[in-house]
Amino acid sequence: MTSLFTLLTLPQTSNGFTALRVTARASDSPLPSSATPTASAQPQPDRDARSIRKVPRLDKDSDSASASRSRAHTSGIPTGPIKIEIIGNYVDPPPPEDAHFALIRRCTRIILTHHHPEVIPTTYESIYNACRSLVTISNKGEGLYSQLMIELEQCTAQLRKTLTQFEARDPVEWITQFVGVCEWFGNQIHLLTSLLTYLDQVYVLRTPKIKRIHDLAFGIFNDTIFDNPILSERLRGSIESWVSYERSFRLNHAQRAQIPLLINQLNAYDQYSSFEFHYLSLIKTFYTNESTTLAKEMKADAPSFFAHMRARLEEEIARAREVLPVSSWRVVRKATEEALWDGRIEWLANETMSKYMANKEIDTLGSMYTLFSRVEGTKALCTSFKKYLQTSVQEIVKDQAQDENMVQRLLDLKALADHTISTAFVDEPEPPLQFTTSKPAPPSPVPSDPIASTSAAPPKLPNKDFVYALSDAFSLGFKARRSAPAEQIAKYLDRAMRKGQGSMSDVAYEAELDRVLGLYRFTEDKDVFRTFYHRALAKRLLLARSASDDFEKGMVRKLKEKYDPEFGMGEDMFKDLALSRDSMREYYEKLGPESSGRKLGVMVLQRSAWPFSVPKTSVDLPPSMQADLTAYADYYKARHSGHVLDWDHALGTATLVGRFMKGNKELSVSLYQAVVLLLFNTPENGEVSFTDIKASVGIDDAELRRTLQSLACGKKKVLRKIPVGRDVEDGDAFRFNKDFEDPRAKVHINSIQAKVTPEESKRTNLSIEGDRKHYLDAAIVRVMKARKEMTFEQLKMATIDAVKGHFVPSVDQIKKRIDSLVESDYLERSKEDRNRFIYLA
Repeated sequence: MTSLFTLLTLPQTSNGFTALRVTARASDSPLPSSATPTASAQPQPDRDARSIRKVPRLDKDSDSASASRSRAHTSGIPTGPIKIEIIGNYVDPPPPEDAHFALIRRCTRIILTHHHPEVIPTTYESIYNACRSLVTISNKGEGLYSQLMIELEQCTAQLRKTLTQFEARDPVEWITQFVGVCEWFGNQIHLLTSLLTYLDQVYVLRTPKIKRIHDLAFGIFNDTIFDNPILSERLRGSIESWVSYERSFRLNHAQRAQIPLLINQLNAYDQYSSFEFHYLSLIKTFYTNESTTLAKEMKADAPSFFAHMRARLEEEIARAREVLPVSSWRVVRKATEEALWDGRIEWLANETMSKYMANKEIDTLGSMYTLFSRVEGTKALCTSFKKYLQTSVQEIVKDQAQDENMVQRLLDLKALADHTISTAFVDEPEPPLQFTTSKPAPPSPVPSDPIASTSAAPPKLPNKDFVYALSDAFSLGFKARRSAPAEQIAKYLDRAMRKGQGSMSDVAYEAELDRVLGLYRFTEDKDVFRTFYHRALAKRLLLARSASDDFEKGMVRKLKEKYDPEFGMGEDMFKDLALSRDSMREYYEKLGPESSGRKLGVMVLQRSAWPFSVPKTSVDLPPSMQADLTAYADYYKARHSGHVLDWDHALGTATLVGRFMKGNKELSVSLYQAVVLLLFNTPENGEVSFTDIKASVGIDDAELRRTLQSLACGKKKVLRKIPVGRDVEDGDAFRFNKDFEDPRAKVHINSIQAKVTPEESKRTNLSIEGDRKHYLDAAIVRVMKARKEMTFEQLKMATIDAVKGHFVPSVDQIKKRIDSLVESDYLERSKEDRNRFIYLA
């Protein structure tokens, strides 16, 4: 129905009055002078209530005739002012905003009252509509927002009081109450946000610098609850009580399930960072105190301390994974590790490395490496690893009583170190970067099941620092006893080449030889290894003691190509042997089929390719042997008139037939052994004294004693020494052992010539020292000739660089050789600077 207010505000040209059912007339008479040309409606407040229901009518419009006249008259546009008189008391209904405001205020108070039994007096829809009317029609958003703030402040104040007064038997139980309050408040705010949508989505968005309902409520809650000193301290104390119980008793607290609920609420109210900071401070305090105390108590038992701390770390990580969000796992682990290991990494590494390596606790070392690498402790662990290896190598090298086992012990140690590096001290490789220019595929409407990757995981990479530490440790350890490691490596290879591969495959045997050559890389005494290996190779070839010529040639080729170019002399040795075999075949063709010369085997060797000097002693051979040698010498000189033959019987071998009580045996012996045994070939020589043997064979005294010792004091005693003993004395006598027995038909009696005796090793080392002097002299003169003038430091470095392919000289050795060259007038000291040397042409 059209309101009177609407009609009164229409312009005069409107015909809106025809919409009323009451009648109106146009007055042609002029208005009284007191009247104004406007419509007026004067309410009459003195009328009773019933007059409000009367229909207002216009004056003089009581019958139908007048009404008809009026309609006829008003069919056109009125030409004068209109007078309206309202009969009765017409009042518009009161505005609805007051009722709506009161309704929303009451409902908000009920919703924000904790544990209030009062029921909301209306429906959610009515509250929603009332809010819409107040915000969009009545423009009362500001007042409604202010009232909401008041209610929120009163609510949070009451919650603060409730939490403050709550008494709990266990501090952790208070967390349950706190979580309940936070959860209830969050739910109520969520409800209010839904009911007051128009306030939140219309008024707030149109008004700058005010907060949304959720942010407003949670901000007030944080200020009242979380920022309250009493409640904040109580919350911190409850958390500390919970975690202290679990760490002290190493058991789960009965109220642990409340902690994840608390964390959910802390995240909802944006308060988790404060919790995390407090939790990390508790970690630092607890584990720093515990590790400091236990480190003093367990100072002598570092492995047990490490095991305890590692268990503690695992417990803390497990607790974080069960209780804390994923974002906190890494920071909790880092804080725990820093508290546990701070200031104790070097002590743990130094005190535990030897035990873990000795017991082969590789998994424990791997755990230590993983843990220490996260707190920048890798360097300390690497230093400890290097120190252990260097000390172990030095102990092995210095143990002269175990020289024969030196190389095997070094191989075992290096194998353990290599395995440890490749298993424990490894890093995860970084994933490769992937670049693509193709557009991403559109998302599938149906989610597909995850597909397992078919690519293999990238291999773990050993830490290079530990690889370098191993190399440095062995190199420094070898210096503890100069020359000995290189000598023993050469002797070990000699035994390996004599023994052969046995049941091993070719690949496995070659790998074993490569492991030994791996030790050769660590020695600086290349000349020592070269000399001993060269002499051992010559004996194996000449005495036919090598298990495989193919492996011998392969070893020489590998040494020449990968380690030392001077091993090319080994190729010349094989050439000499091949030429000697060809020469012997030609010699046999010239002999008769029954000639004793066919039993002779001669090897003609170039002195430059073989490591033997001109023999200073000889042996008196039986006439038949000497005749065969003379015949071959005449044959050879006839073909090579410019060559000179020097016989070296110390490297000769012979095969004899021994007739024993248990049967005949074929004896493979050295030429010296053969000459001695032939003395017992006649019945009248039942017992021969040492003096008679020496006079008969003419062998050097020391060599004869070693020869007799091998025949009478070894495992295979073809002679009996009288009296029995290990050493050969001047008064000893020897007898043929007719009772000798052996399960094999062919018996090889180890000859002293085939072994490197201590005396021979000593002579070889002295020879090497002499050669080194010549190397140094030649290098110094060569350097000075090119530079003419140098300081001592410059000359020292240049000399070391010149001879490093053979050995690394000490500073004292260089000083002595420089002084010697100065005395020999090759060099002179500068008169202005005694530390400067000048070359003399």
